[in-house]
Amino acid sequence: MTEEKKKDLEQEVVETPVQDEKNEVVAETTEAPVEETAAEEKAEAPKAEAKKEKKAVETTAEADADFDWDSLEEGRDAYSEKERGSLEDLYNNTLNTVTEKEVLEGKVISLNKREVVVDIGYKSDGIVSLNEFRYNPELTVGDKVDVYIESLEDKKGQMILSHKKARATRSWERVNESLENDEIIKGYIKCRTKGGMIVDVFGIEAFLPGSQIDVKPIRDYDVYVGKTMEFKVVKINHEYRNVVVSHKALIEAELEQQKKEIIAKLEKGQVLEGTVKNVTSYGVFMDLGGVDGLIHITDLSWGRISHPSEIVELDQKLNVVILDFDDDKKRIALGLKQLTPHPWDNLDSELKVGDKVKGKVVVIADYGAFVEIAPGVEGLIHVSEMSWSQHLRSAQDFLSVGDEVEAAILTLDRDERKMSLGIKQLKEDPWSKIDTEYAVGSKHAAKVRNFTNFGVFVEITEGVDGLIHISDLSWTKKIKHPSEFTAIGEEIEVVVLDIDKDNRRLSLGHKQLEENPWDVFETIFTADSIHEGTVVELMDKGAVIALPYGVEGFATPRHLVKEDGTSVKQDEKLDFKVIEFNKSAKRIIVSHSRIFEDVKRAAEGEQRKAQKSTNKRAMKTVSDNIEKTTLGDVSDLAALKKQMEQEEKKDK
Repeated sequence: MTEEKKKDLEQEVVETPVQDEKNEVVAETTEAPVEETAAEEKAEAPKAEAKKEKKAVETTAEADADFDWDSLEEGRDAYSEKERGSLEDLYNNTLNTVTEKEVLEGKVISLNKREVVVDIGYKSDGIVSLNEFRYNPELTVGDKVDVYIESLEDKKGQMILSHKKARATRSWERVNESLENDEIIKGYIKCRTKGGMIVDVFGIEAFLPGSQIDVKPIRDYDVYVGKTMEFKVVKINHEYRNVVVSHKALIEAELEQQKKEIIAKLEKGQVLEGTVKNVTSYGVFMDLGGVDGLIHITDLSWGRISHPSEIVELDQKLNVVILDFDDDKKRIALGLKQLTPHPWDNLDSELKVGDKVKGKVVVIADYGAFVEIAPGVEGLIHVSEMSWSQHLRSAQDFLSVGDEVEAAILTLDRDERKMSLGIKQLKEDPWSKIDTEYAVGSKHAAKVRNFTNFGVFVEITEGVDGLIHISDLSWTKKIKHPSEFTAIGEEIEVVVLDIDKDNRRLSLGHKQLEENPWDVFETIFTADSIHEGTVVELMDKGAVIALPYGVEGFATPRHLVKEDGTSVKQDEKLDFKVIEFNKSAKRIIVSHSRIFEDVKRAAEGEQRKAQKSTNKRAMKTVSDNIEKTTLGDVSDLAALKKQMEQEEKKDK
């Protein structure tokens, strides 16, 4: 081989295609998305030429089938094996060897509103949708990202990458590492769910509880949807592959330090400015700048309030005073009303017992009502001071919450800050004129208020009560309990029998409105008189019999036997004979059995009288004929005498 040919061959080897191919890769990466059509047209031209060359080669091969190519190549290789090996390594290290379905780390070389171009060291760059990076809005050129190779070349010759799948592949490892290393990670809040939010972390849907969004209560979760925030992994359930994250944990450590510093400077009586953080039925939580305090509902106002929302509202700034705090539990008790003077200190100094005041009922109970005569100044009206009536009643019967009332001051203790009021004192005591308005013998209409076993309590007018004894309800009926005669709430006519003014007691009667019918009954229900009656009640000791004129009698069991030997039945009508009448005790004893027993006894008496007369006549006949008898007649006479004695025994 000549010297010129050797030089040409060396020059050809030196100008290796490594650099040219690298330049082609860069050019292809840069121009491929823009000039894709032109590249395809250019690619077709070399293919046509290649076909022609192939045909020419085949023709030449056929023509020169006997040509010795091995001898041609002998002595043409100008590189040693070592030099050729180093050149091959240089070429192979220029490009990465990649396969599909593999996760690699790439570098962002450009991005636009739709796509991100990533260099993974392959002959062409890959494209990833920008939507897959929405969790990281700060993505810039030069950032390292993980990508998953879906396809090395699509129909257009473009390599397809996925960042989402790469994150999903490595996400579980990343999540566990974040929990172990207490690492701060970023996540994209996708949507709201029950009790919290769903966060995209490394491609995994993690749960963010509502209580872990912020140290302050969140009232509107929707404002966080679509935001990218920093989180800490706080819990992982490996069995169900559930992940719980927290944003609150990031700021709690800092707030805890701030809280310690604030608590260290706290003093009782210190006044601080705070913001209303939460309002509950029992009080208000205040944010004192990283430290929470509670104003109990009783410390909001000197007056009574039903709910704290009447005084404060959310996010309102207030000055509060520190009442107490606990270093261990870090609880701070605050007060709002303590910043103003106590209303009792500003109470009119001229106010005294006996004065009339006006106020509003703020609280009511069975025993009385609290009336607010000024903000923070209350007086109690006991139920006994609401009416002159002695009848036991509830305060709700007289007043209701919100009523405007006028009352008289009964007691006033400024040191103890207590006041008792009365409203009955504004009316005249009805017992002051009891002798004239409700004199003995006067008749009135009363209302039944209560029952006892011994009588009925009635109210003639407000403050004037009286008792009707059970024996004064009816002249004729035997009443076991007043409920048999009347009912609570009904009106009843009464007559005043006696007045005890000192003890405020009236003795009343109802039966006294009519004349005593027992004066008449004495002439009607005489002993042995027979009347028709109805069995109204059967008892072990006897039966109550309803007699004419509304009077009742009583019969013992032995007097309830009928003539056929059976006993009387309930509601049965029969004749009864009066066997006892007691006017003073208002008692009538009757008997049904006595009626037919007396008739039978009278008939038997008449029979005995007739028999005795017959016997006497027979004895006289015997006496007259005794002297005429012979010894043979003695036996007959003895038999007749024995017969007569037996008949007398039967009669007896």
